[in-house]
Amino acid sequence: MEKTWLNNIMRYVLRKRMRRIRYFSAHPHEVQAGLLSQFVNTARSTEWGKTYDFKNIRTPRDFARHIPIQDYESLKPYIGRMMHGERDVLWAGQVKWFSKSSGTTNDKSKFIPVTIQNLKTCHLKGGWDTSALIYKNRPETSGFSGKMLLMGGSTEPFQGCPTTQFGDVSAIMLKHLPAVGNYIFAPNLDIAVLPNTEDKIERMAHALIKEDMRSIGGVPTWTVVLLRRILEITGKQNILEVFPNLETYIHGGVSFTPYRETFRELIPKKDFVYWEIYNASEGFFATQNELGADDMLLLLQNGVYFEFMPESEWQSPKPLAIPLSEVEVGKHYAPIITTNAGLWRYAPGDTVQFTSINPYKIKISGRTKQFVNAFGEEVMVSNTDKALAETCELVGAQVTDYTVAPIYFEGKSKGGHEWLIEFEREPPDLETFNNLLDNNLQRINSDYEAKRFKGLAMERLRLRLVPRGTFHNWLKAKGKYGGQHKVPRLSNSRQYVEDILNFVGGRIT
Repeated sequence: MEKTWLNNIMRYVLRKRMRRIRYFSAHPHEVQAGLLSQFVNTARSTEWGKTYDFKNIRTPRDFARHIPIQDYESLKPYIGRMMHGERDVLWAGQVKWFSKSSGTTNDKSKFIPVTIQNLKTCHLKGGWDTSALIYKNRPETSGFSGKMLLMGGSTEPFQGCPTTQFGDVSAIMLKHLPAVGNYIFAPNLDIAVLPNTEDKIERMAHALIKEDMRSIGGVPTWTVVLLRRILEITGKQNILEVFPNLETYIHGGVSFTPYRETFRELIPKKDFVYWEIYNASEGFFATQNELGADDMLLLLQNGVYFEFMPESEWQSPKPLAIPLSEVEVGKHYAPIITTNAGLWRYAPGDTVQFTSINPYKIKISGRTKQFVNAFGEEVMVSNTDKALAETCELVGAQVTDYTVAPIYFEGKSKGGHEWLIEFEREPPDLETFNNLLDNNLQRINSDYEAKRFKGLAMERLRLRLVPRGTFHNWLKAKGKYGGQHKVPRLSNSRQYVEDILNFVGGRIT
């Protein structure tokens, strides 16, 4: 039954929340300085605070001077002790929840601390801010009149300490939702956090077809799997025949560009809302703030203090970062974050490009370790996503997933790029597609164009088609099936490409 009363209440609550969003947008530097001061004061008596002399940190400049930029390896010993129950290490008190990061397909898992403060004032708060902005842009939205789907992962106890739990941050969020969540989200928690992804998708599909779904949130790859299973069960042609009131899809984790056409076929509705968010195990960093926008508003009052590492520093052994006040539109940066979960000047590995500084808005451009620059071409994920999407649109093709790696010089041959692509709908002519894709990438990236000039330094990119299901099955074989696990788009080595080719029995020709 439609819950109009709840939707009206939430519309009022979210309208009040917009005041806070307007405030931090208008006073970004004051808000950020205030957050940093809170964090330093809270952690002053921790081991980390004593090591880095927090009692003498007064300004953001002091903070940057006292603490070098960190990566996971430098924080890993501290996090390990926290997982075993040790108190006052990186953050005050005992931290009982840890998010298992799925940002790469490496065998090593990363465990990111999630304090209750961080959960409430960052992860959950980012979700409410996203809803507030959607309702501002679409006042007639009725998301809270029905059900919302959040595709989560699972959690499990840590064997080294009975009070420690770890798992996908989405599952941790689901387990800490306020009571109103029971009225809002579907399916029930028992199904939503099942550890076996195949079983979960099957049970979710059967449970959801009984609900009045208004909104869906999740990583595109796994959302498509779920929606297709729902169509198989119901025998319907598209998702609107199952959920006629569906209004919004909230997505993040990977670029939506390669999936856009697939979703248009699954949900054939002209005014359907696609809303991008930038959330990760480390925090909820940004959300789209206008309909149809291709950038996101940086969330500056949500438990994260931001600095930014310029592109020239990415490969430096002792990299430097600049404050938010010094970033420039159009340039690529790696975010450096400090959070109320005990991450201090931490580099998550993403790269962003600023599209505005009043207010501060960004696009995700890739990963510091997901790029191809074997020949000085400096190709980033945003380049390949755009080139592939434009090429598919021109020829009517549709891609499920892809990955790119360099082909190195060998003998007298020139270098180039190799693309492994899994098509949902193959192009009519692969040679034409190959040429168009290469030309589009040259148009988008001037460094690639320069290296491709008359084929002097680089040959035309090479396409290799892999069978349907290859990427899902490869992730599954790696123990990375489900949740927020993703195929690496770009790599400056051939590790992933060679592994996938061996997995499907292919060889380089």
